[in-house]
Amino acid sequence: MIKVCIVDDDPDIRDLVSHALRQQDWLSLAASSGGELQEILRVQTPDILLLDIRLPDQDGLTIARQLRSTSSIPIIMLTGLGADVDRIVGLEIGADDYVVKPFNPRELIARIKAVLRRTSRQPLPAPVQSLGHDCRRFGGWLLDLTARLLTDPSGQPVSLTNAEFLLLEALVDAPRRILSRDYLLDRTHSLDADVADRTIDVLILRLRRKIEPNPHAPRVIRTERGAGYVFDVDVERFQT
Repeated sequence: MIKVCIVDDDPDIRDLVSHALRQQDWLSLAASSGGELQEILRVQTPDILLLDIRLPDQDGLTIARQLRSTSSIPIIMLTGLGADVDRIVGLEIGADDYVVKPFNPRELIARIKAVLRRTSRQPLPAPVQSLGHDCRRFGGWLLDLTARLLTDPSGQPVSLTNAEFLLLEALVDAPRRILSRDYLLDRTHSLDADVADRTIDVLILRLRRKIEPNPHAPRVIRTERGAGYVFDVDVERFQT
């Protein structure tokens, strides 16, 4: 059974969301603060987290940042109407999506399903040598598309959010070609058209921080001003 944790200090919102989740035959876990969320996480791991930005004891962005440093739980941020800065910051620190309050429960369920389809949360495996894995190698890095695992040139695994993985997958599939923001937006399955360009720019920045020797002078993911981005490195495709 899918377990969804809703973290919001408004009891009406918690009740509304919990009812919508039960209609999907999903398990609803509810917390009104960051402290209550920690109590839940000590005993079980939700499949996805719905996290309000404004909480009484700790802001949701701080919680998301802390979680993303240790966990791959998908996160959907719940933001106030017109809070564009919060949305961009949420995406930058690793949230998978966001929903603006007030929201339609059906829209929220659709967002949850979309994120779960993209993430297909499974235990992150160690580098594998079994048959049937579709892999890409670039500049000493290894991306296992089947295991959804990135390892650096020293062989250490590098944590990627779902959106970062989808972006890197799109880039390695078309090395040394200009890819437009619209194309990358489609490949990363973003659901919000209002901040489309900025969303991709934020994802590019996050990915550069993980794979570029110097993110401030990128050589792997190069910007083509006014056109998009180029994955400017040779990519080797192979099966293991």
